[in-house]
Amino acid sequence: MSIGSSPTLRRLHARDAATVLAAFASNSDMARQGDVSSQAEAEAYVDRLIAPDSPHEAWAVADGDTLVGLVCVSVDQANRNGWFWYWMTDAARGRGWTSRAAATVAHWALTVRGLERLELGHRVNNPASGAVARHAGFVKEGTERGKFLIDGERIDVDTYGRLRSDPCPAFEPLPFVET
Repeated sequence: MSIGSSPTLRRLHARDAATVLAAFASNSDMARQGDVSSQAEAEAYVDRLIAPDSPHEAWAVADGDTLVGLVCVSVDQANRNGWFWYWMTDAARGRGWTSRAAATVAHWALTVRGLERLELGHRVNNPASGAVARHAGFVKEGTERGKFLIDGERIDVDTYGRLRSDPCPAFEPLPFVET
């Protein structure tokens, strides 16, 4: 994979399954995103996100046409809100791409998609994820104490929300492309 200077956002495709598998293999922490340790599991993961009746709005962060990350909104249409989540491959981390992608998709979800509230949570021992959330305009709403059990240790989770009525943060949006 060649890491370029500016990624784009495009819809996730079935053909991304192999790169999803590689992304999950790139960092053991990706196991928190789901169980993807084979090509078949990667295909099932992608299929679940792109199925015609899926509640997920899955956006691939792409370097050229290669997926290097994912930003997704799991939509609760009845309440016009969504659970917001994201991940990035090890090779693409540290470039600010996750923050830009998250801010772009959050803005899209609250305007074009018509949602009124977005929510997310991150482990307190993952401050980079909190920085992404704040950059994307999310406001910390609290801490869920001892929410996850990881390697025998209880881990707190910081929770965030962003309302359509919240001020839009300043950010450099990523372009949406059709492919």
